[in-house]
Amino acid sequence: MIQGFADLQRTEAYAKRFSDFFRAGHFRAFHDLYLSSVGLGTYLGEMDEETDQKSYEAAKECLASGANVIDSAINYRAQRSERIIGKAISDLIQSQKLKREEIFITTKGGFIPFDGTYPDDPVKYFQETYLESGILTTEDVIQGCHAMTPRYLENQVEQSLRNLGLGTIDLYYLHNPETQLEEISEQEFYLRLTKAFELLEQKVSEGKIRWYGTATWNGYRISHESKGYLSLHRVLEAAIQAGGTKHHFRAIQLPYNLGMPEAFVNQNQFWEGKEAISAIEFARRAHLLTFTSASLLQGRLAGRMPEKVRSLFTNCSSQAACALQFIRSTPGVTTALVGMKSLAHVSENLAVGQAPPLAPEAFVNLFTAKA
Repeated sequence: MIQGFADLQRTEAYAKRFSDFFRAGHFRAFHDLYLSSVGLGTYLGEMDEETDQKSYEAAKECLASGANVIDSAINYRAQRSERIIGKAISDLIQSQKLKREEIFITTKGGFIPFDGTYPDDPVKYFQETYLESGILTTEDVIQGCHAMTPRYLENQVEQSLRNLGLGTIDLYYLHNPETQLEEISEQEFYLRLTKAFELLEQKVSEGKIRWYGTATWNGYRISHESKGYLSLHRVLEAAIQAGGTKHHFRAIQLPYNLGMPEAFVNQNQFWEGKEAISAIEFARRAHLLTFTSASLLQGRLAGRMPEKVRSLFTNCSSQAACALQFIRSTPGVTTALVGMKSLAHVSENLAVGQAPPLAPEAFVNLFTAKA
């Protein structure tokens, strides 16, 4: 198991090795870390060796080319994504091309994962792996796929550590916790969330994770009157109940792009329970890291850039780069996560780091004009 976690000295040294990126603002300083504004997402892909190899090469290239943020989840590609990331990190460290403290590794738990491939009998797999072992009961499982009880999360954290080959995960997310709201009340949900956070605080004290957060799809973007809505105010209250005022809840992840701007434009979160602001603005005020998923909407945005937006990003080499520059210019966003499985895509997407993002005033004016 590779020991250590990202720290200020090493992430700053990593950032300064890429001088063009550093001068252009590709690396952002948050919570005593320097994190790249574009990171590697590992969600998509088949559960096969060809995808493993492509993912491995892409992960190595990202880490060697100026992206020190890699995001995964235990259920991505049936645990294969985590395992490939672990192999890439190990090989780079063993060849002395990388230090563990230079990189920020995140993963998630919540959805029940398969192990390497889709089982012939999913019901038998679930019974043998989770029910008979006592890791889960049938009452713990929501929608037939999601759980966040302390016993289950402890199992998932430990398995992710094994998959990644790491002694410490920098940031561990509860994965789409709003899934639970399909079957339980809000009152019960926040009780369960607090219990989950208590377990994650315990894992922090054990040195297994450094920080934790929530990775969501709809929860932070939809109307506060909609089913499945998550209140960041109440989520932080749960963290305080679990860990006190020095809790280790540090980040949110949510989809955000030109086609899904709700995280920036919807005034659906309530600062101090009163002032209506966006999820990204709430996170900024609360000093939370904000990571965006679906940054290119699985490639569908690359060829659909509005001219009024593209005209402001004349220094971008492609439509995809413009889409990333849009996200990087959003006040409060830490890192835009992008799925990359070819060296050409790594090169293209990271090239945006050489272009300074828009000034905050220019970005807000752009959004006002779009609205």
